[in-house]
Amino acid sequence: MKSLKILWRVAADELAAWCHTSATQDYNTVLSRTEHEGESFLTITLPAFAKDFERSLDAGQVDSNSFAGFHLQRKGPLPRFLGGFLNQVFDPRTGRLLDQPNIDCIFAVRQLTMMFGKILLPCSDERVEDAIKGYIECEKEVARIAKIDAPELYSQFRRVATLLFGDCFSHVENQLHNGEIRPKHGPGATADGLRGNSKFDQREWPIRLEKLFPFGDYIFPNWRYASESLGDVHFLEPGAERPVKVITVPKTLKTPRIIAVEPTCMQYMQQALCREFVVSFESDRVGKNSRRNLIEGQIGFSDQVPNRLLAAEGSLTGELATLDLSEASDRVSIGHVENLLCNWPLLREAVMATRSSKAQVPGWGVITLSKFASMGSALTFPIEAAVFLTAVYMGIENGLNRRITRKDVESHSGRVRVYGDDIIVPVDSVCSVNQVLELLGFKVNTGKSYWNGKFRESCGGDYYDGVDVTPVRVRRDLPSSLTDAQGVMSLVALRNLFYLQGMWETTKWLDDRIGRLFPRGFPIVEPTSPLLGRTSFLGYQAERVCSELHRPLVRGYVAIPRTPNSKLDGVGALLKWFLKEGEEPFIDPNHLERQGRPLIVDIKSRWMPPY
Repeated sequence: MKSLKILWRVAADELAAWCHTSATQDYNTVLSRTEHEGESFLTITLPAFAKDFERSLDAGQVDSNSFAGFHLQRKGPLPRFLGGFLNQVFDPRTGRLLDQPNIDCIFAVRQLTMMFGKILLPCSDERVEDAIKGYIECEKEVARIAKIDAPELYSQFRRVATLLFGDCFSHVENQLHNGEIRPKHGPGATADGLRGNSKFDQREWPIRLEKLFPFGDYIFPNWRYASESLGDVHFLEPGAERPVKVITVPKTLKTPRIIAVEPTCMQYMQQALCREFVVSFESDRVGKNSRRNLIEGQIGFSDQVPNRLLAAEGSLTGELATLDLSEASDRVSIGHVENLLCNWPLLREAVMATRSSKAQVPGWGVITLSKFASMGSALTFPIEAAVFLTAVYMGIENGLNRRITRKDVESHSGRVRVYGDDIIVPVDSVCSVNQVLELLGFKVNTGKSYWNGKFRESCGGDYYDGVDVTPVRVRRDLPSSLTDAQGVMSLVALRNLFYLQGMWETTKWLDDRIGRLFPRGFPIVEPTSPLLGRTSFLGYQAERVCSELHRPLVRGYVAIPRTPNSKLDGVGALLKWFLKEGEEPFIDPNHLERQGRPLIVDIKSRWMPPY
């Protein structure tokens, strides 16, 4: 933790120089509080300070409940901590937002309070238990809300969903009917423990899948191999299906992230449907007649930049709001999905067939799920986005006090966008959209939703009055040796982010620290170089020329992953070849010997091209 406090001091001194103030007393506060509270002051207390700061920006003033736990200035509502910055944003006597706040100070406060908010550190057992309890409570609430009779609400939901996604869903259903969907295996862990190439030899298949996705059609290269392998397959009745495995992974020190690890067979077919949803949602034309896709540009999965651009626009014009939902994926219920797909029975049946209905929860045993799926299912992201976009247009329709038309949806292009649970809507529709979301059982996270002031955030981009005030975040503790490969790669990435942010003194301090780890060189490289190097506007300088390829080389360090041993041959190897995407050969010529996420990464010195 000592190195983190020093990094905070270096960044604070540089930002204080930007803003013509001093951070000496602020650093003394950090030293004192961390001595008594430990690293939680940096990772929990300071991010809570940042939330109060953002709410004050949105409200236009500091209220009496803000900045709890920090001493206030003698005459006024502002805290003493970071007071030199805050006094240039809010009136020190009244707490009102200044007419022309110093945006550098806004960035400085956010940088110094959010820098360690998402560092990957394990939570305490108590916080993990609380997160699991929250998961169970959310499940109970979803089950309770699903029993509420709301025929008018869901009649509107079905109608609006049909307007928005009719062409896309019809296209995916046609792909299903024609047997043209292609499954794939995900890179992560599975509930049945299959990893790497072993997934291509899976021998477990639920009866629910068999009706629409026959094992022989999707697991064998062709049916001639069925006679030699079909006898080894375990076809599972619904009561014998393997449940998803609920686990926690580091997110922040305050709370872990909860993920449901799917069985291999379910993930395999979920990926097939996910591919079709994503392609159809993001295409400009869809269906047999190639009609213009009504929702083009209003829903995204692969590019967060459009959301960030709209957030920047909203912060400047005040016409767009950014909304965030709490427990978003866990609150999408079976009922939501059944209503979403009610006019496409084959597609609905396929989606439900690939959905795991039970979960193994630590300390709670196996429970039956009312939610559609948690994070971990390949279908969570596209399905929740479709549900949220439907809810948005239901709210817009209520605001118009008439049924929306295709022309209305087209007119909102560039004003509405959904990426996961990051939602952008016109400010004049916020109240009606929030009301619909709440009626459907979702929770709008008012602590991360903005529509009043000049602050907006979406998809990792934060803006005030059109200016990017996104802080640089430390993701891992600073490493002390090359044996901590993940820490070293994170440190290099951190250095380059500070450089691009223009924080030269902080960058220099990190360069010195990295230089001690990299005694054989830390060269300037392009982002495409395999070397762990420095980003710079000055460009690289060659240290030698390759005698064979006659290209420039520089000496630095490169991360070399050790892919786990995972041998595959026979039917599984042939299936892998048939499932390969594109015409190009496999990138790794040894993919049948080694496969899966690297368990070990080595850092080695090499002569490599700087581009």
